[in-house]
Parts: sequence; C-alpha cells; structure tokens
Amino acid sequence: MTGQIVTFNPLDKKNLGASVAEALVSAEAVSMKNLAPFNGVGIYAIYYSGSFAAYEQIATQNTDKSNPVLPIYVGKAVPSGARKGAALADPTKSKALYSRLKEHAESIEATQNLKLSDFVCRYLIVDEIWIPLGEALMIAKFTPLWNGLIDGFGNHDPGSGRYQGLRPRWDVVHPGRSWAMKCKERPETMADVLRDAKTFLANTAIPTSPHFIGRGE
Repeated sequence: MTGQIVTFNPLDKKNLGASVAEALVSAEAVSMKNLAPFNGVGIYAIYYSGSFAAYEQIATQNTDKSNPVLPIYVGKAVPSGARKGAALADPTKSKALYSRLKEHAESIEATQNLKLSDFVCRYLIVDEIWIPLGEALMIAKFTPLWNGLIDGFGNHDPGSGRYQGLRPRWDVVHPGRSWAMKCKERPETMADVLRDAKTFLANTAIPTSPHFIGRGE
C-alpha cells in the first residue's frame, strides 16, 4: 500500500518562502569591502573565510569566496517604520539593506581580531512581506553561529544611560566596538564563549547543499 498522495501547492507559504531563500543563496557573493550604495529592503547572508581558529569549520566551507556555502550570520533590513506598522509607501527608495550591511562592515572593521577582507555577503532585494519568512528559513537551515550562540553582532549602541545591560557575547569574542565596552562585563570570558562555540559547531550538521529548491534538496 502506497503512502498518502500529497498535492504540491506552489502558493503554500513554505514553498514561497523557500523560493525567496533559494534566490538569496543563488545571488552573487560580494566582498564586504566593496559594497556600492543601492536602494531596497530585503534579506542577506554574511560568510567568513578567514583564519580565526574558532571558525575553522565555517571557513573551510567558504574557501571559494565566489561561491560560499555556510553563512556565519543571516539578517534582514525592513523599511523604516515597519516595526511600528508604518512602512514606507515605496520601500524601493529605502537604503535600509545597504545601510545594514555597511553597519556590519563597520562592526567587523572595529574589531581587533577580524579582517573585513575575509567576509563576503549575498543580499536579496525583496518585497517586505517575504522578508521575515526568508530570513527564518535561512536561519533554520544553516543555524548561523552569530545568530545564536555568539549573539550581538547586529546590536546597536543602546545610547547614554542604557549601558547597564551585559556586553554582547559577540563583543566578548571580538572586542573593539567602543559602545560595547561601556556595557556591563559578562561573567563569561572569551575562552568560555569560544569553548561553547567549538561544541556548538561540532554538534551542528552542515547542510549537504546550500540550496532550497532542486539541486539535490
């Protein structure tokens, strides 16, 4: 007796989201040092290929910078005001996606132990309705290290009078951002966080393919 036949629905939310994520992983990889200004909102993935010892398992998947496989961070850039329910009438005029990537580039450049030349990114300008789903599918598939265990890469300066929160784990491992050094010191040391990262990466399965549609997936 054969199993139940399932009818494929191309308009199912999961399938639509997979098409967005597939478009992102199929996009051109661009050096984080050479980002030219552009308009649009959407999702992005950042890839690392440097020599920071704790990230060796990630870097070995991204030795071909023109075709990196395993992102270290995935994020999104929504229209200004979207979080308050007041998205721009025309998000194509927004520079939110470019600005977000530039912020990340500045964070990397501020560190004492990372080089911006070791990072490339892929980005996808997409209608804002698909941004959260595309980001969620990317994170679910790749479990990027900087989205989970070593969090805080995407944090902003909380501003004067708000430095009582703990310093982000990312800044414990990659010190350099001046505002983060004003935050309350964490109980974990860099060695503690990196030990956790080693365990995390050892127990995280690397997808057999970076793709979401076809190509063996």
